[in-house]
Amino acid sequence: MSTIDQFLAEINQILRSKNGQKLRDYLVLEPPLPPLYGVIVNELRQSFPASRQDALEEKCKRLLPEYEDGEVGGSWTSFISFLVQYFVFLRDVNAEQLVETHDLLKLLLQSCTLSLSDATMGIVVLPSVVSFSRTLARLAIGLDKRPDLIAHLTQMGAGVGGEDVAERVTLVEGSANVVREALKKCLSDKSGNDTGLDANGRPGGRRIGIYILGNICLKLFFHCRKLRSAEFVFNSINQNSPALFHFPASQRVTYLYYLGRYHFANNHFYRAQSALQAAHDQCHREALKQRRSILVYLITSNIILGRFPSTQVLGRVEAKGLQEIFLPICQAVKKGDLTTFRYLLDMDHPNAAWLLQKRILLQLRNRCEVLVWRSLARRTFLLSGFTGDTTKRAPSLSLEDLHALALYLESRASGGRANLSNGHSENSINAQNDYVDPDLEGEVESDDGEIVSMDEIESVVASLIHQDLLHGYISHRYLRFVITGAKAKPALDVGFPTVWSIIQAAASNEVPGWVKKDRDKAGGDRVINITGARPAGAG
Repeated sequence: MSTIDQFLAEINQILRSKNGQKLRDYLVLEPPLPPLYGVIVNELRQSFPASRQDALEEKCKRLLPEYEDGEVGGSWTSFISFLVQYFVFLRDVNAEQLVETHDLLKLLLQSCTLSLSDATMGIVVLPSVVSFSRTLARLAIGLDKRPDLIAHLTQMGAGVGGEDVAERVTLVEGSANVVREALKKCLSDKSGNDTGLDANGRPGGRRIGIYILGNICLKLFFHCRKLRSAEFVFNSINQNSPALFHFPASQRVTYLYYLGRYHFANNHFYRAQSALQAAHDQCHREALKQRRSILVYLITSNIILGRFPSTQVLGRVEAKGLQEIFLPICQAVKKGDLTTFRYLLDMDHPNAAWLLQKRILLQLRNRCEVLVWRSLARRTFLLSGFTGDTTKRAPSLSLEDLHALALYLESRASGGRANLSNGHSENSINAQNDYVDPDLEGEVESDDGEIVSMDEIESVVASLIHQDLLHGYISHRYLRFVITGAKAKPALDVGFPTVWSIIQAAASNEVPGWVKKDRDKAGGDRVINITGARPAGAG
């Protein structure tokens, strides 16, 4: 009996015992391969080259009889095709040719995913699907970091003149799409009851692979910056998965991390901090690398929401180095120091490269500036504001004083520090201000030299009032911000409410993509998207 025959006989016993973990251990992919597999590879190359692949398939069919109704287990048609593809992988793979290895592995995973569809035996190959998906993800990301190896793929995806004819699917995205097909198989599992749980109240059948495969997909989609594709993963899980708390902590933490980052990228910062806070709370204390990754986006989300990290948080081991980056930003926001704030988030600042690499610089600069203006208005009120008296005059703040303080802060800026106009260095701004488009020459009015005008001050205060970050109204006649409702409480507390309390009161605790409750038997506890639905009675 050949080594291949012995291997197939052992696979047959594994199928009959429905031991998916043992099947995964037998289907080895990554080098160095055990000596037995070296013998199998030699037999495949000698007896079953590419020209005799049909004979290999016949051997598998003969030694792996298909199961029939009433049997404990056995092979099935798609499994035979998968096993043949596994032998092809062993026979043809060359570990030194990474791109070709990736293509072979992707074909193998596709074949394995097809065998996952079987309602009775599909669960047996799920551990193998997960193992292959992880290997494919590592290989795809590794290749993406080696542009010299995949340069020809980029050229093949470009049209005439180097322009893409259609949106090109990158190597990483293509790998993620294959894993996503396996995720669909897990989400579509109809075994067990309507809640997706077995008799012991745990995820049953292929559903146990939902978050493992989902997290692999998300890792790949985030790596290639395909958030639209990641959205499909979140929506599918939101509609078809059992509650997240039924799954292991490692899967919960990873999923909530990516969910938080997704909402962060879409400017839903309250949802982001909710998911990231839960991920951080459930993350193991010794998983410092993971806790740090979560903490970067959690701190950023909270700063944007008006909650600043404590010295205790910034002093943790996993937060090493974050205090030097975030604390100066928080201090500039608290003081209303626009000049320092823009300097810290300028593209020329030493921390800019790290902030851009984490994809948080623009969010901090664009979203926190309104908080700096609020702090500056509050600071002006403390310095020169009218706190009210026994007459009918309400507490108020002079917009002219706010204007003067803003100009004073700008006058202190020197040595290339950022000014109040747009957050870029002073030298670059001067160059931009000197430039006039040839088509507009003679049409552009000369600048009067004032960086912040009174109209801009009124616009900023009006925006703060509209966002409920200031409580009152603007008297345009007297150029004052008037605080209303300050009879029972101090004017400072009424006119300048806490940013976090305002945002929290207006926010919803629902986080799309986070399944917090089990579905009932009628399919409840789910949000149904009726966008585009026809009215009742419409033809």
